[in-house]
Amino acid sequence: MLKADSRDPAAWPRLLLTLLAIAVLWPGIHLSELNLGVLLPDSQNEMGRFVAQFWPPAHDAAFMQILLTATLQTLAIATAGMALALLLAVPASLLASRALSLSAASRGGVPSRLGRLLRWPVRGLLIFLRSVPEIVWALLFVRAVGLGPAAGVLAIAITYSGMLGKVYAEIFESTDQRPAHALMQAGSGRLAAFAYGTLPNVAAELLSYSVYRWECAIRASVVMGFVGAGGLGQQIDLSIRMFAGGEVASMLLMFLLLVLLADQFSRLLRWRLA
Repeated sequence: MLKADSRDPAAWPRLLLTLLAIAVLWPGIHLSELNLGVLLPDSQNEMGRFVAQFWPPAHDAAFMQILLTATLQTLAIATAGMALALLLAVPASLLASRALSLSAASRGGVPSRLGRLLRWPVRGLLIFLRSVPEIVWALLFVRAVGLGPAAGVLAIAITYSGMLGKVYAEIFESTDQRPAHALMQAGSGRLAAFAYGTLPNVAAELLSYSVYRWECAIRASVVMGFVGAGGLGQQIDLSIRMFAGGEVASMLLMFLLLVLLADQFSRLLRWRLA
């Protein structure tokens, strides 16, 4: 009886791919001067001394009041920025998508020239809005409107309108178009066909992605605080400059709590719509 060959036939290709990946990544690691030893909490280096300052986290009454104010400001920046982004993203996504075009609703229909003239400039605008990172917009708005949360709100509104508009348009086009097309062929208006034929099928997906982007906006508002856009990020920057590790630890824990609450809020909304 012949003994079956138990060797993995894909072992050599995997080994070659691993060696190729190492050969490609090694020059980049060397040029970036990466030294993982500096991340070890050794008491002899600066990282070790800084990590040692994180305990215990600051919890005095005066600092907790500052932390609560900065947290509420971070939530306000993310929420207001998302609200402004939705005002632009929703109509832009409807214009950028072919889901509600009359030519798509009728089989073999000739694409409307006006629809193309509107669709491509709107898509180009969405590409431009999302191509510039929010931190760059925040730097520009800090110079334009001054320090404070207003710069962060405007930066999130511009960048996230491009992201939301693009994804919303793709969601509208990827869903089943037959209910909306049937309504339009029966004489219904485009908005009514969207509200009754498309929106019920994509509501859960739209809501899930919107809440995820709101969670991303919370993180982005913290990052933009380092350039003067207010919120938790600005307070973390101040505490780092003063070598107050306990305050930094408390704010990082609060930031973790914010992300956990946003995740649970998303789960609750998806469960209600399921």
